Amino acid sequence: MRTLLNIIWLFLGGIWLGLGYLVAGVLACILVVTIPVGLASFRMARYVLWPFGSAVVRRPGAGAGSALMNLVWFVIAGWWLALLHVIAAAAQSITVVGIVNAVVSLKMIPVSLFPFGRMIVPRGSLAPGERPLHSV
Repeated sequence: MRTLLNIIWLFLGGIWLGLGYLVAGVLACILVVTIPVGLASFRMARYVLWPFGSAVVRRPGAGAGSALMNLVWFVIAGWWLALLHVIAAAAQSITVVGIVNAVVSLKMIPVSLFPFGRMIVPRGSLAPGERPLHSV
């Protein structure tokens, strides 16, 4: 079922969202200082292309560095990627099948705004009772 949902997601907006993250990653890698932002964008692009079966959890040991990088991320790419998620959700909600995808796109906004200090893991790797910040 996850594979079917991922395929539907891919065709109803995942490709465009993934392309947005890819462009953000390439632009962020132009400057040496923002290379970590670019690498985070590439990780998020993979998640946005194939989200079902993944979960977002807190990264152990994330501290002030993550908060600083989240600020840099927000200024460089986060706000317009979140806007891209809102536009994709609006477009996806036109069809009945797309409503589920629209909800998933809206659930990804907090992660797209502040990705540092978080990890994307397979849902099967969560410890029993561990609650993800976001999962699809």
